[in-house]
Amino acid sequence: MKITVYEHVSGGGYAQQPIPQNIICEGFAMLRSVVADFKAAGNEVTVLLDGRLSKLNPPLDAVYTVPIHYVQEIPRFLKSIAKVNDALYIIAPETGGILKSLVGLAEQTGKISLNSTSDAIDKVADKVKPYETLPKFVSIPKTQILNLNDDVDAIKKAIKNTLGYPVVLKPADGTSCSGLSLVTEEAHVLEALAKIKAVTKTERFIAQEYINGQAASVSLLCAGSRAVAVSLNKQNIKLSTPNADSAYEGGEMPFDHWLKQETFHAAVKVAEAFPGLRGYVGVDFVLSEHKLFLVDINPRLTTSYVGLRKVVGSNLAKHLLAAVLENDVPKDVASQRSACFSKVETPKPTPAQFMKAAQLSEVVSPPFPLTAAGNAHSCALVVGEGASLDKAQSRLEEAKRRLLNIMG
Repeated sequence: MKITVYEHVSGGGYAQQPIPQNIICEGFAMLRSVVADFKAAGNEVTVLLDGRLSKLNPPLDAVYTVPIHYVQEIPRFLKSIAKVNDALYIIAPETGGILKSLVGLAEQTGKISLNSTSDAIDKVADKVKPYETLPKFVSIPKTQILNLNDDVDAIKKAIKNTLGYPVVLKPADGTSCSGLSLVTEEAHVLEALAKIKAVTKTERFIAQEYINGQAASVSLLCAGSRAVAVSLNKQNIKLSTPNADSAYEGGEMPFDHWLKQETFHAAVKVAEAFPGLRGYVGVDFVLSEHKLFLVDINPRLTTSYVGLRKVVGSNLAKHLLAAVLENDVPKDVASQRSACFSKVETPKPTPAQFMKAAQLSEVVSPPFPLTAAGNAHSCALVVGEGASLDKAQSRLEEAKRRLLNIMG
């Protein structure tokens, strides 16, 4: 097949403005990984790439690269490229309806969309909707849906009377940790609301009881009303108060937890409750000492894919295609190795340092020599793999050292 792949952060979604370094490393890593797997499965891939990135000639297995210099070019190029390709695959955040809009555009081209349907994305992208429909068969943290336009004192009173503190405040359409805060006392609510308003256009937001536990995700392959759990992944989350940014810093897989099978079962039931979820899907949980809690559904490729493709004994993109095109999911996709990955902050590299870092096999996303949004640093994403988690972690640390030596 001829497949067009568009990843929003590296593909031009931030054209004409600084690209946040902490998310471009995730975006490019996902793009590079899925393009490599599509190619290994025998497909020809075309990608859209931010013009600033395309000039650097970053490592990609795409046959064709289309540089994007203006955000307005994206829909036009997706439509025109679709005319000579067979399928489109979109990797984008749910925030502001971006994922739904782009997948809807892909569906309108008349070519094959390899994503979940735009209707299914609409049902889960607004985090409020699943909370309203899923409690029958999966536990969720105690949750309140509030309005950013309400009086602050009324919001504080509602949180105090229903949830108490500490509490987690986050956008209703957020992706990853964007706009998320751990609020330990009433005095910090106003700061948390400002943080949410900075990243969303929706009026509603979520107040949720804080669950003391381990953040984890389940990667699934979905085909209509059927789903199979591929892996339980540990998430390394920095949960911050309103005066700092919460962040997804990396992960490891497979994650050996005593609630693993119960979490698999819950994730499959959640995915199968939305028949339009197709291909690769992620479901996020918090695993407490005695119980699991659903916190998010991601109807798209997630960063865990970067490590997961290293540990399974088959091509994940090939399974994704089979799920969408043939309505077929494998009975089992066993993990045969271990992997861990991490973001690594570096000084802004010179072009020569960038090229040298890009040649390291463990560096899936090299630190780009771009003007960073908010600081002068860059960010890489590095993966370590091995026969055991200890070996994977050791290789990750060694790769970090080599990368930082290059950066001086």
